[in-house]
Amino acid sequence: MNPDDPRAQRTRARLRAAALDLSADGGGAQPSTAAIARRAGVNRATVYAHYKDADALLTDAMEEALAPVIRAASLCPLDSPAHRAPEPLVELFEHVNTNADLYGRMLGAHGSPGCAAALRTRLTDELTARFATGERPDGSEGIPVALHASFLAGALIGVIAQGTADRGAAWRPDEAADAVWRLIRPRPATPPAPGH
Repeated sequence: MNPDDPRAQRTRARLRAAALDLSADGGGAQPSTAAIARRAGVNRATVYAHYKDADALLTDAMEEALAPVIRAASLCPLDSPAHRAPEPLVELFEHVNTNADLYGRMLGAHGSPGCAAALRTRLTDELTARFATGERPDGSEGIPVALHASFLAGALIGVIAQGTADRGAAWRPDEAADAVWRLIRPRPATPPAPGH
């Protein structure tokens, strides 16, 4: 099978859409290959012609769904003022809030470990590439680029997972962006008053 063939691309797109729909609709369990095939209107053999298993299909589908998160990480101006979260970070949390059920299932306790790992790897790679060119927040001198990128990617995934795990306690997107920005780019400490 030629992956560049338009029919193969359409089939893969249908399979990815079915996997995402089932992940968003499901009760916390990862959808089976058979369920994905039924939703996409194909037989299970077609799924296996394109993907090794349901986890590989879900990981591929999530990679596409995660594109806005990766885009926000690549566009976030790391030299923005410390007192206000940059707009791409706010947009990231607005996207996550809009798709909270999907992210909750993807990153939650019953989610696919491959999806969380794929997001962490993609974010780490994006941040490493940016940091390698010297584009880093102030105060990061002496911290190895790969360590810094891995730390921020893991922290961001953790915040997204926490914010989508309990919808009753979900943060507003602007509040989440502001809190994360304060952690990424701490505000200067106010010196203690004389005599304290």
